[in-house]
Amino acid sequence: MDYDFSFFLFVATVATGVIWGGYVAWLRTQNRPYDAENEPWLVEYAHSFFPVVLIVLVLRSFIAEPFRIPSASMMPTLLIGDFILVNKFTYGIRLPVINKKVIEVNEPQRGDIVVFRFPKDPTVDYIKRVIGLPGDKIGYFNKTIFVNGAPVSQAAIGTYEGRGQGQDMSGAIELNENLTGVEHKILVRQEAPSVEGVFVVPAGHYFVMGDNRDNSNDSRYWGMVPEQNLVGKAFFIWMSWDWQHKGVGFDRIGTALK
Repeated sequence: MDYDFSFFLFVATVATGVIWGGYVAWLRTQNRPYDAENEPWLVEYAHSFFPVVLIVLVLRSFIAEPFRIPSASMMPTLLIGDFILVNKFTYGIRLPVINKKVIEVNEPQRGDIVVFRFPKDPTVDYIKRVIGLPGDKIGYFNKTIFVNGAPVSQAAIGTYEGRGQGQDMSGAIELNENLTGVEHKILVRQEAPSVEGVFVVPAGHYFVMGDNRDNSNDSRYWGMVPEQNLVGKAFFIWMSWDWQHKGVGFDRIGTALK
């Protein structure tokens, strides 16, 4: 069990619900009418906050959850300071706090941008792109991905010009990558060293990489993502605010992710 925001939100929902509901039940045992105007102060607070925290818990646990991008690992798709929404039911309905899946829906597809709990420290959330599915053999050589022996096509776009806190990526090569039907942009630095090799994806796991290939701590370094660590699929940028540089990036607000 992770003692994160979801845990405390769940505790707040239960506590306020028990206080308010218990008071109403007690009134009924005393055959006394419910009078919202004369509630004890603790019950009044519980009555006021319970619907709010319940709605937030349901939305955040089962519908969508906001995240802020803290690093450059997904550039140029995601920039530092982007605020994204993550679909929480795309890969199945999970109970809050214990993260147990109770309803199967869909499975991650190659090319999906996913948020997951970092296998080495489940209290930390990571975001990467799914490259390998269970059973795949993924190769990475000379800045190119090979999926089950077939190279993933890349087309050069030009020299990348960094933005905001990602200024240091200026000069990287920007390419359009076609990941077996999913087209997206990536960044590479030809002079930068990178981990190469062949990686076999076991059942129930996924191989993930950042779009900023030479500036991403991903499956090449620490292994696969277990299915139970998945949080959801990123699908939308609802705000972009780089507080150290240009401020609000209005041109990025409303961008659908792919």
